[in-house]
Amino acid sequence: QRGEIDLVITGSDRTLGRTGEVANKIGTYTKAVLAKRHGIPFYVAIPLSTIDWELESGQAIPIEERNEDEVLSAWGVTPGGRRQKVRLANPGSKARNPAFDVTPPELITGIITPFGIFKPRQLWKHRVKLGQPETRS
Repeated sequence: QRGEIDLVITGSDRTLGRTGEVANKIGTYTKAVLAKRHGIPFYVAIPLSTIDWELESGQAIPIEERNEDEVLSAWGVTPGGRRQKVRLANPGSKARNPAFDVTPPELITGIITPFGIFKPRQLWKHRVKLGQPETRS
């Protein structure tokens, strides 16, 4: 908002070589959306080992679901100095707690690799250079 950020760089736990989609810790997608909204370039820096050349869609990426208690409760300290867990939500409330989210290629300015920076959808075109032998197309 104030113009104090020039660009955003994040990592990736899994990058789809076929589509340029990126799976990373929850909140990465939100950062990408905000960067796009404010006209800030959003880059993903990856080691080649994170590229998945087989999956054809981010929908196929298994997303770990963490315990809902992590978002429905918090630890605090009583006036007597004792740690106590406090429920933050209504006792009947349920929650999803995904550990990762998937960022689509249209929100990513470039993917930074040891061989240069590529547009997300260019990874497949450069797969041999990036370490994937040519197999099926």
